Amino acid sequence: MAKLIPVSVIIMTKNEEKNIAKCIRSVRHFNEIFVVDSNSTDKTVEIAESLGAKVVNFTWDGKYPKKKQWSLENLPFSNDWVLYVDADEEVTPGLSDEIAAVMEKTPSHNGYFVGYDYVFMNKVLKHGHQVHKLVLFNRHEGRFLDYDDLGAANMWEVEGHYQPQINGKVELLRHKMLHFDHDAIFDYFARHNRYSDWEATVRLKGLLSNPQESQKASRALQKKVFNALPMKWAFAFLHSYFFKLGFLDGSAGFHFAFARAVYYWQVEIKMTELRRKSNQASAPFVQQTNAKA
Repeated sequence: MAKLIPVSVIIMTKNEEKNIAKCIRSVRHFNEIFVVDSNSTDKTVEIAESLGAKVVNFTWDGKYPKKKQWSLENLPFSNDWVLYVDADEEVTPGLSDEIAAVMEKTPSHNGYFVGYDYVFMNKVLKHGHQVHKLVLFNRHEGRFLDYDDLGAANMWEVEGHYQPQINGKVELLRHKMLHFDHDAIFDYFARHNRYSDWEATVRLKGLLSNPQESQKASRALQKKVFNALPMKWAFAFLHSYFFKLGFLDGSAGFHFAFARAVYYWQVEIKMTELRRKSNQASAPFVQQTNAKA
C-alpha cells in the first residue's frame, strides 16, 4: 500500500508483551496507532514505543467511562474513523485492503462488523461458533453504552462482550481478523471465569438485549432466541460442534465447543448463586416486616 489508511487504531493492553509486537505489525498500514495501556509491569510499553505506536496510559477509577469509551473521549485523534484491536488479535492483509477500499470513498455506513478466525490449541478454526464485533466506526457517530455492570464480581476496566451504539447503518466486512493469544490454556480459562462473572450479572439484570446496541438484524434475532433458551450450555455445544460444523476442525473443534459450553454452564450456576444471595439479603427485611405486622 503506497498510502496509509486514514483510520486510528486503538489497541487495549495490560501486560501483553507476548502479543503486542505481532499486533502492531499487523496494523502497520494504518496512519495512526494508539496503545492504551493499563499500567503494565512487563515490556508492553517498551515494545509498543519501539514499533512507533503512541502509548497512552489509562488508570481506571472504577466508574464510567470504561477504557474503550474513555479512549473515544480523550485520545488526540487525527482521523474520524477508529478501529479497535485487542492485543491478541491481528488485522489480516485482506482486511487491511478491504478497509482501505472502504475509506477511499465516502463510507456508506457509519460502522462495520468484523468476523474472527480463532487459533485454539495451535489450530486456526475454520468452523464452529463465529464471533463478530463492531470494531470499525466513525467516532463521531458511536459510543459504548454504560451497562450497569460495575457491581459484577471481578469487574475489569474494559467494556464487556457487547457492541457500541452507532448512529446510522452498520455492515459486515468480508475479511476477518485473526485471534491468536500466545498465553497458556490456563489464562484462557482464567479469563472465561472472569467474563462469566460479568455475564451472570448483566444477564440477571436483563441487560444483554439492549435495543440501543447496534446489531445486524439476523444477529439480534439469534441473540433474542438464545437469551430465551434454558440450558444454554448444552445448546452452545450443539450449535458450535454440530450446527456450525465444528467437528471438521478435529479435536481442537471439539475442545473449543466444549469450552464454550463450560462458559455458559458457569454463567448459569453463577446466576443461581446471585439469586440465592439476593434472596438471603432480602429475607431478614421480610421477616422483620412480618413480625411487626
